[in-house]
Amino acid sequence: MENSEKTELVLLACGSFNPITNMHLRLFELAKDYMNGTVIKGIISPVGDAYKKKGLISAHHRVFMAQLATKNSEWVEVDTWESLQKEWVETAKVLRHHQEKLEASSCGNEQGSPVLERPGRKRKWAEQRQDFSQKKSLEPKTKGVPKVKLLCGADLLESFGVPNLWKSEDITQIVRDYGLICITRAGNDAQKFIYESDVLWKYQNNIHLVNEWITNDISSTKIRQALRRGQSIRYLVPDLVQEYIEKHDLYTSESEERNVGVILAPLQRNMAEANS
Repeated sequence: MENSEKTELVLLACGSFNPITNMHLRLFELAKDYMNGTVIKGIISPVGDAYKKKGLISAHHRVFMAQLATKNSEWVEVDTWESLQKEWVETAKVLRHHQEKLEASSCGNEQGSPVLERPGRKRKWAEQRQDFSQKKSLEPKTKGVPKVKLLCGADLLESFGVPNLWKSEDITQIVRDYGLICITRAGNDAQKFIYESDVLWKYQNNIHLVNEWITNDISSTKIRQALRRGQSIRYLVPDLVQEYIEKHDLYTSESEERNVGVILAPLQRNMAEANS
């Protein structure tokens, strides 16, 4: 693809980030390398408390830890919109929210700053502006508004097959209108899962599978388990995140029991709609 045809991309990662780990951050770097210069921003969007996942601690803490983790990043940032919603928000709606923000921002930028013309030189100044515009149009440029893509691991891709976890129309909208950049872990057969799904197969050109050749099996679940057992998590999470967890004693046997027996928000909503 020629440079003049490239579309700028914004990577959006949704999830619990309970807590954020070094692997979460690696996903962004791997995807950025794979997309070869088209990625301009990464966004971490922690889910709100209404998601009701077992062991999910307060969004306030999860957002703050993500902010600490990205403190020194030049291109990855944390967005709080999803975490502040009173009700759980579908991933498709989060993607749409961020795409609409980009479109609104782009419309504002296109207006640009007013050009002041000097008295008595209107014709020459207009000619210079026209000449500048012609030169600018010949320069390599990106196409329109940046495009949001969902950044995820293979486990999210495979979760599309869990009954009632996702609405079929949401899956279609995500892969058709936005697309996925999926980082595959050892033991995941993402390509096989795509083959077995009619929807994913139809839009497979909008699903980018990125192999993680330097195997890394860090997960938030294992981090929480290590903390409950009094084991070190150093070098598995950013140092500032480790310090914050220790300071606030965040992950304990008691916190892991949070939302036990509560049906996960998407399952509850989708099952209720299916039965209505």
